[in-house]
Amino acid sequence: MSQEIREHWGTRIGLILAMAGNAVGLGNFLRFPTQAADNGGGAFMIPYMIAMLLIAIPLMWTEWAIGRYGGSKGHGTTPAIFYLLWRNPIAKYIGAIGLFVPFIVLCYYIYIESWTLGYSVFSLLGLLPHPDPSLPQDQFLKPFAEFLKHYTQPSPIAYIFFLITVAFNAYILYKGVSGGIEKFAKVAMPTLFILAFILMVRVILLETPNGTAVQGLDFLWHPDFSQLSNPKVWLAAAGQVFFTLSLGFGAIITYASYIKRDDDIVASGLSAASLNELAEVILGGSIAIPAAVAFFGVMNAKAVAGSGAFNLAFVSLPAIFSNLTAGNLIGFLWFFLLFFAGATSSVAIAMPIVAFLEDEFGFKRKVAVTATVIFMFLVAQIPIFMPKALDEMDFWAGTFFVVLFALLEVIIFFWLFKPELAWEEINRGGLFKVPKFYFYVLRYITPLILFCNSFNLDGNYTSF
Repeated sequence: MSQEIREHWGTRIGLILAMAGNAVGLGNFLRFPTQAADNGGGAFMIPYMIAMLLIAIPLMWTEWAIGRYGGSKGHGTTPAIFYLLWRNPIAKYIGAIGLFVPFIVLCYYIYIESWTLGYSVFSLLGLLPHPDPSLPQDQFLKPFAEFLKHYTQPSPIAYIFFLITVAFNAYILYKGVSGGIEKFAKVAMPTLFILAFILMVRVILLETPNGTAVQGLDFLWHPDFSQLSNPKVWLAAAGQVFFTLSLGFGAIITYASYIKRDDDIVASGLSAASLNELAEVILGGSIAIPAAVAFFGVMNAKAVAGSGAFNLAFVSLPAIFSNLTAGNLIGFLWFFLLFFAGATSSVAIAMPIVAFLEDEFGFKRKVAVTATVIFMFLVAQIPIFMPKALDEMDFWAGTFFVVLFALLEVIIFFWLFKPELAWEEINRGGLFKVPKFYFYVLRYITPLILFCNSFNLDGNYTSF
């Protein structure tokens, strides 16, 4: 497909919001606070920021540059782009990982996304459980754990919300890059930040006989520097920054392929990353865990934090909100916030498949979207009706292969493609130049860290 008939982003702010929306997902509000709480609190931010500087930011610039380069040649997905960078047939097969990963993740992520829509409606209508708060904690939370089973062991109503979510995502994709994704991002991202800010303010004011949200902030951010000698903490930080920017999923590359040839990617990439960090560190770190401490106390909140993202989002927090004034409304805001966060990400990870069908097979947009949605819908039945398959899909597609793929894309771009050309591509059209230090980081340090991380993944490194 020629460059002239490929879409482009309509505005720079639309591009930045869409890229930020791709990164801002369920993990910002669920995974990050639990990772910080379990790995040294405030001390966790030291390896987190180091990993951000040495892995996430340079890898983000790499994916933006790869995507923009491919888009200038009429391609928006990695099988074709990798072959442009490295004229070896193997490159196409390596690039196929950039289609496999987002598609498999999409097939279960969109179902979990539908849970947030269902919970938001049930909360607004007052249909979530309202147990007696004087009950022991395990008994108090039991009705919410039972309610979650309507989704993990799907009920007809849960399936209806899944269908609605699929239709919503399909509608945005049908509208195209500037007419659908960009317009949605311009609405969804400001709305997401407004909802998160409202919830943050309300949570910070929480005070119960068991504790306060301020104590929760202290619990979350109190630095335990002894944890810095624990390799697990450094691995957890590297994993978190990797997933928080949606690196290795192929979506950034596809989004960047719709950038014009000489448009800036250095400042735009940093702007999108900054919005994501605002959502994660400031807002995500000020809602879930502080609310749990205020309601359950510090000791019990540790158990809540360690119980996993699902229990935190769909069991503990609904229980907390049910005992607040206007709790139904607060619960609705929480779950609708998660729905928008999920939707901006699911639309992004669907785009590599859509773009592949458009660019490589010449499909019209509606045909490409229809084929993607139908295939996704069929495969999604596996995690829906076989819940144990979700963990396997998340480990292989959402954990193992994203790290491996990121390692391979850095090797292809900064070793098999001429490193000087790769560096020039990153800086092309930039409002400012990337410090030369990052040339050596991308050539040596980032691939070394990714290589080490690829051998240290376990089931705790879930992608959301």
